[in-house]
Amino acid sequence: MQPAKTFEDLIVWQKAHQFVLGVYKYTSSFPREEIYALTSQFRRAAVSIAANISEGFRKKGLKDKARFFNIAQGSLSECMYFLILSKDLKYGDNTELKLLLQEVGRMLDSYHRTVSKSGNNFLSAFFSLFSF
Repeated sequence: MQPAKTFEDLIVWQKAHQFVLGVYKYTSSFPREEIYALTSQFRRAAVSIAANISEGFRKKGLKDKARFFNIAQGSLSECMYFLILSKDLKYGDNTELKLLLQEVGRMLDSYHRTVSKSGNNFLSAFFSLFSF
């Protein structure tokens, strides 16, 4: 396995991007009155996960990388709440999205832990684990 050359090589980013696409599809059936409320907030939070992973990938310092991954973790938690809320509002089944988000969360937690504790050599090895 080769180290990731771009953020698109990261499996965690690929899964987060799949989640974004799923959120867009899922929220497209939300009631019209939600367009500037839950729909907009949910989509922005989902995009923030993938965007912060991609931005963190390019940062040179480990502290900067860790900070962007932590921001992505916060957006992930926000999305988890939106999944709960939309289910409780009976806006449709979101089980698959929830499972995908949990997977992204586990990967992101591992990635963040590694970045927070590691040096550049170990980080390079870690990138190769989460890329194709």
